Amino acid sequence: MQKLRQEEELRRKTEIHEIEERKNSHINMLMKNHEKAFRDIRNYFSDIVYKNLDLITSLKEELKEMKRKEEKRNKEMAEVLEENKYLRESPQKAKEEVAELLKRLANYEKDRSALAVQSERDELYMKFSKAIQEVQQKSGFKNLLLECKLSALNDTLKKKEAQLSEVLSASNLDPSTFNMVTHKLEEVLESKNHTIRDLQYEVARVCKAHNDLLKTSEAKLRAFGIAVENLGFKPLESNTMAALNERFGQPHKLALKKIAKVMDSPDIRRGDTKAFDKFALQIRALVGILEIKVKLSFNAGHM
Repeated sequence: MQKLRQEEELRRKTEIHEIEERKNSHINMLMKNHEKAFRDIRNYFSDIVYKNLDLITSLKEELKEMKRKEEKRNKEMAEVLEENKYLRESPQKAKEEVAELLKRLANYEKDRSALAVQSERDELYMKFSKAIQEVQQKSGFKNLLLECKLSALNDTLKKKEAQLSEVLSASNLDPSTFNMVTHKLEEVLESKNHTIRDLQYEVARVCKAHNDLLKTSEAKLRAFGIAVENLGFKPLESNTMAALNERFGQPHKLALKKIAKVMDSPDIRRGDTKAFDKFALQIRALVGILEIKVKLSFNAGHM
């Protein structure tokens, strides 16, 4: 009985040991399986987490891009609204701008015309001033030359008058001869007076043309808005004829005075034969004086 009990006990222990072995083996297998399942689950969830993180990151980037696009669209929308507002207001504003541009264009045309006229006026003013200065320079030189000639002719005239006075004081003519010579002298004087009148007419015509040219130039200057006082000089009007008459008088009047002086000479009244020769010299001297007078008148008329 004891032996049976021992056998049973041994068999029980052996079975227990086998059960323990199987249990441990099963536990180890379960642990391995659990570890493998855990690793698989961990790897799976790790992949999910990484994927979700990547997805979150991409979604954040996409969200930023969408916000940026939204801001851009909002900005574009604001610009469109502003442009729409401008387009609603633009017709009236465009009309005002067109009116302003037309006004500026009209002012520009006026300014350009004014500048063109001013430029033309300045050019004409310069040409006129230059022409006046040239004329005055030439006239001054010519006047100086004529004054020299006039001085020389005056000296010659004084010499002729002195010679005539000497001849008159020493001449004796009878009345008939004196009348004949006087008539001849009057014919010569009339011819000289005719020449003088022609020259005086020519001088008067030239003076009138000169004065008309001055008046026309002054009218043109006033038309372009230039005052004659702004030229810096005063255009000289010609009064040559008045100066000639005041300075020399009428040549035939001078000649008649000389003839009257000869007629009152005592030698002429006595009928001295030598007086005729002396009186002939007087006539020639008087004719020479008249020629000098004509030259003086002509030269003075062109000064």
